[in-house]
Amino acid sequence: MKVKFLAFSALLMGLTLTSCDDTTEMIGGSLIDNVDKLVVTTDTFNVSSKSILAQDIISRSFQGYLGSIKDQESGLGVTANLMSQFHVLSTYELPAEDKIMSRDGNNQIIADSCEIKLYFSTFYGDSLAQMKLTTHELAKPIEEGSIYYTDFNPKTNGYVRQDGIKVSQTYTLSDQISSSSIRASQSYSPCITIKMNAGYTDKNGIIYNNYGTYLMRKYFENTNSFRNTYQFLHDICPGFYFEITNGLGSIANISTAQINMFYKYNNGDTIKTVTTSLMSTEEVLQMTNFNINSSQLQQLAAEPGHTYLKTPAGLFTELTLPINEIITNHAHDSINSAKIELKCMTSSSAGDYKLDIPQNVVMLPSDSLTSFFAKKHIIDNKTSFLASYNPSTNSYQFNNIAGIVNLYAKQITTNTMSGNWSRVVIVPVELGTSTNSNNTKIITKISHYMGLGSVKLIGNNASNQIKMPIVYSKFNGR
Repeated sequence: MKVKFLAFSALLMGLTLTSCDDTTEMIGGSLIDNVDKLVVTTDTFNVSSKSILAQDIISRSFQGYLGSIKDQESGLGVTANLMSQFHVLSTYELPAEDKIMSRDGNNQIIADSCEIKLYFSTFYGDSLAQMKLTTHELAKPIEEGSIYYTDFNPKTNGYVRQDGIKVSQTYTLSDQISSSSIRASQSYSPCITIKMNAGYTDKNGIIYNNYGTYLMRKYFENTNSFRNTYQFLHDICPGFYFEITNGLGSIANISTAQINMFYKYNNGDTIKTVTTSLMSTEEVLQMTNFNINSSQLQQLAAEPGHTYLKTPAGLFTELTLPINEIITNHAHDSINSAKIELKCMTSSSAGDYKLDIPQNVVMLPSDSLTSFFAKKHIIDNKTSFLASYNPSTNSYQFNNIAGIVNLYAKQITTNTMSGNWSRVVIVPVELGTSTNSNNTKIITKISHYMGLGSVKLIGNNASNQIKMPIVYSKFNGR
């Protein structure tokens, strides 16, 4: 039997390489006795699909977003507001107090000026679009360890300090101030600048000439509060909420928020103006709150002839796998391969600012949609699968989802079928990766894709359905 086992293993390896064929054939006569001949068959089934509203989307992303746009293809409006906290290192320090030359009339140290910069790596829309935002100081930090969804609004949930900083201003993403040579330099990073130079009153009623002075004096009162992030967030600076209050036409992909304090410093030889900064990092929360018209989403979801993948927090595609048909007349067969290709439709939008096609999607059981992201799972290729957009075929290809098909088939025999039995959901995702010792890229994190993306998938149509080829195998006479 050892020889037969080795032959069977080799055969299965060959089967894996040929599982995408659409032919029915008999394999194994030259390798295995006729009694144990392996019979391989294929069949193809139709898969039904529909668009569903994306719900309970966890606001956990590697990037933040700020702005407001309208999708030219669908007319859907999307507004993104940003909450950001700031991280301090255990080694954080300011110069010695007697070296700081910026002073008020009482000889107390001050910041000459203060600002927040929101650096963006990319943006969608028109860089000249006039936008208006209001910067709100938080009254308390949004705590780590809890799950927050994309509809979580710090302002309506009581996190904004009512008598705190409230700075309103207009902005465009196009930098009209810096020279062309500065903008062309490698060190240049585009940003939205928020001036924080107005007088500031802290929670204890103490008045400062600006927010930077507040931070500097708090540092010299207790340096430990600036060397522990938890203390800094709870005692000094809970963070800020950046809310879009007017304007339409751009959304920026915010990579970093940074507080800058400017003051004069005596280095022993000269007095010069220096900057001290605090930044947002992965160690603290940066969350985007999306405001999307749900009635518009429902109208899009009801459109026939296609389904949608629309981000952020928009629409997913749900597939119903024909499990009963797949196992009918195959009770004693093994399902070796199940393949699905989701073909994309060419966008009908003729505008300059078409939304990008999401580059990575996962397929998950409908019942596992929320828990997969809440528990920070990674795909296992058994019940969760990853596909990347292929521009040459204009499709997403799931090469083998036999694991989920077998799971649903088993649930029939064990009578453990749920209300979402046989259904899977296609979800756009963002991948976090690292490189191991073998220089191989591995996936370390999967989260909902929060960028602006949209694509129509062929399906939801009786005359143009999604196809699902299945490869079965069994031993002859068994």
